[in-house]
Amino acid sequence: MPRRRRPPRPGALADLSPTRIASQIVLLQLAYYACAAVLIVFTALVFGKEISTDLLFSWRSLRGDTTVGWTLGLVWVLNSLTCAVFILLLIARSKLVLDFALTIHFIHLVVTSLYSHAIPTNLFWWALQACSATLMTSLGVWACQWRELRPINFGSKTVASQGADAVEEDAGESRGRGRGRGRDGAGEYEMVGMGGGDDNV
Repeated sequence: MPRRRRPPRPGALADLSPTRIASQIVLLQLAYYACAAVLIVFTALVFGKEISTDLLFSWRSLRGDTTVGWTLGLVWVLNSLTCAVFILLLIARSKLVLDFALTIHFIHLVVTSLYSHAIPTNLFWWALQACSATLMTSLGVWACQWRELRPINFGSKTVASQGADAVEEDAGESRGRGRGRGRDGAGEYEMVGMGGGDDNV
């Protein structure tokens, strides 16, 4: 008798769909370059530098012996922190953050190498990529875990309100053992012990 296969977990095929993964990578990469372009253009206008695509795609612009190189390095670090927000919005799963963060930086390595016609040999560029990937992964995992661990409310009542109702019910029961009001809210009653007949005369 053939062994019955377990049904797939709901949403498993959608989560592992190559089309969905590819679309998420494309969206994250576009967001990565779009945010970097905005930050680089703003920084270049503030410092009065000429705007060119070399600032975005060339690894030779990132140098540790010039002010422009350090400024671009700071811009890329800020860009990695910004992209952690896009990872939270598009991925929202802490187990996948590291894979997508490393994929973004690997694609950036390929694009930079093709644009500059050479593999980066600047140690400052490699150190910056390692710092950027670490920050993006750390912040992305923290944000996704924070979202995954948020309590889920079913219905209109929250846990705090339900706890308050339970406390009120317990207090009402304790008051009912001595003195309290009737169910209709009219008149008070007092519970007394069953004594001898002489006490009631």
